[in-house]
Amino acid sequence: MKLDLPPEKFAGYIFDCDGTLVDTMPLHFRAWNAAMQRAGLRGELSEDLFYSLGGVPTRRVAELLGQHYALPLDADRVFVEKEEIFLELQGELQVIAPVVDFARHIARHFPVSVASGGPKPIVRQTLERVGLLDLFPIIVTPEDVVHGKPAPDMFLLAAAKMGVPPTQCLVFEDADPGVKAAQAAGMRWVFVPSRAMARSTG
Repeated sequence: MKLDLPPEKFAGYIFDCDGTLVDTMPLHFRAWNAAMQRAGLRGELSEDLFYSLGGVPTRRVAELLGQHYALPLDADRVFVEKEEIFLELQGELQVIAPVVDFARHIARHFPVSVASGGPKPIVRQTLERVGLLDLFPIIVTPEDVVHGKPAPDMFLLAAAKMGVPPTQCLVFEDADPGVKAAQAAGMRWVFVPSRAMARSTG
């Protein structure tokens, strides 16, 4: 993977976690698939549907999947079970090297942060498992804001915590909800193709 970076420098850099810094999305899919089957889903969870919800807060994903499949599920229970299954798979985690290499380089000169749709304890544990927790002193998750992605709240809060104007931030994202959140925040963005997609920068 080669990142298509804009030529100019920015005052702050914001990274999504899942599918951007760490290659967790296949593991999250397996966890969601198992949790949804426990909740009554017949057959396999749609991979396309799963990836279209990248960056959306986890509890909201459970609600949306239940609606899509017309399952009267308990979203909180599915959320908890999915995260338990994901934690069992964390031994398979790998970083996305081009993004992590860039983050390590840029963090020497500019503030960096993580803005992820996952629960804060899971995000922190994921980063810790791959040796990235110390790199990111600022971690923003849905617990910190009123609205998660695709609303701009998380990115705006990350910018404020870094002390950087939103227009001087560059966001790294792998999913449309995160890209829409960056656009709504008035931020430039780099698309990290966790799946084969044509978009690269904006």
